[in-house]
Amino acid sequence: MTPNERSGLTMARAFIALGANLGRPGVQVQRALELLALLPQSWLVKHSRLYSSSPVGFADQPDFVNAVAELETRLSPDALMESLFAIEALLGRMRTFKNAPRTLDLDLLLYDDLIVRSPDLILPHPRMHERAFVLVPLAEIAPDAVIPGHGVAARLLSGVADQLLFPL
Repeated sequence: MTPNERSGLTMARAFIALGANLGRPGVQVQRALELLALLPQSWLVKHSRLYSSSPVGFADQPDFVNAVAELETRLSPDALMESLFAIEALLGRMRTFKNAPRTLDLDLLLYDDLIVRSPDLILPHPRMHERAFVLVPLAEIAPDAVIPGHGVAARLLSGVADQLLFPL
C-alpha cells in the first residue's frame, strides 16, 4: 500500500540530495535518512546507495558521501525545507562559506513538477542536471524523474559521464 492509498490525500513526490564530508560522512548520511523517515506527514519511499565524489567549487576539502532519497509528503516545499534545515542543524551543520566542508547537506531537488524562483527556494535545484553526484543516485531510484527544463534524469547521465563517482 502506498502512502497515497494509506492517507487518501494527495501527496507530493519530492527528491532530496544528501551529502557530507566531515566527521563520519557515511554515518551522517545514514542518520539523515533515518530522520527523513520520521518527518511528519511524509514517507521515505526509497533511497539510493551511497556514493563517493570529489568536491565541487571549493576543492581543498575531503571527498563527499552522497545519496538521493525519494519522499512522498504533504508538507509544503517551504515546510519541507525548514525540516531539512532542522535535520542539518541536529547533525551539526555549520554554514561558514559557500561550498565549505560540512557534516551534512540536504538539498530539495524536485517537488513534483513545481518550478519556483524565490529568494528562499529554487526548484528544480539549480545545476542538479550538471552534477553526477546528484544525477547518478537520482537515476538509480527514479530513472523516469523529470527535471523541468532539462529532461528525464536517466537521459541526462551522458552529460556527467566525465565526473568521477564511486559506489560505496
